[in-house]
Amino acid sequence: MFDKSSPSRTRGGAGEGEASRGEQRQTLASPGRKLMERMAWGQAGVQTLPWYVVGSQVLGVACIVMTGVWMGHYGGGYAWDGSRLQFNVHPLCMVMGLVFLYGDGVLVYRVFRNESKRSVKILHALIHMMALVISIVGLVAVFDYHNKNNFSNMQSLHSWCGMLTFVLFFLQWLLGLSFFLFPWASATMRTWYLPLHAFFGLVLLATSVATSLMGITEVIFSSRPPNPGAEALANILGLLLVCFVVLVGYLATKEEFRRPPNPEEEALSVHFNTLNEGSDPSSP
Repeated sequence: MFDKSSPSRTRGGAGEGEASRGEQRQTLASPGRKLMERMAWGQAGVQTLPWYVVGSQVLGVACIVMTGVWMGHYGGGYAWDGSRLQFNVHPLCMVMGLVFLYGDGVLVYRVFRNESKRSVKILHALIHMMALVISIVGLVAVFDYHNKNNFSNMQSLHSWCGMLTFVLFFLQWLLGLSFFLFPWASATMRTWYLPLHAFFGLVLLATSVATSLMGITEVIFSSRPPNPGAEALANILGLLLVCFVVLVGYLATKEEFRRPPNPEEEALSVHFNTLNEGSDPSSP
């Protein structure tokens, strides 16, 4: 009356259930293992990160100081009275805003690698907002100087490239706010836009430096009589600007220096993506 094979089938079914649960646990644990492997893989490279960051800050501050000395000492100083001294405000503000602060805004994702993602996003936006405000001061200074002295505006390649860079930087900042800090877009759209945001951010930084080099060349060739000291200082400034943007680009693109994934943020991201059937973009 009793089926003697039933216990064995029951034991077999239990064994299969245990194996299935084991596979599930292994599947659930695999993201954690992958996460730890990624963190361990980048640990060796991260040890050199502080030195690179310090080097970038030394270069950036040196660029600001040399611009200040160039315009302050060789250019006669600074003023806001429509004279040539007002023009000197322009290069100082543009180097400080669209080069140094812009580059530092890019580096916050490398410097504050272990802070909360939202805090880093806010800092990134604030630093770029400071760069935007300082750049506006520089633009107002040069346009006001030209208008008060009956000089034409927007005639040189430097002015065209500079205005284009500023407008695109402003749009980049607005898009970053709308997509990432105050996200209205879906996770799919943010994932699509993130690499474009990072790429064009570096392109605009390089364009800012290239525009600064054009401006340096214009000032040097328009100076009468020629001043060997000012020319040497301007050439060194140009080299430092190039070194700064190259180092920032290296730090921003090297995979080992990327922000390490946070287990809690990854878990929340997975849960959010499951609910929304999308994927949350990783940090740049």
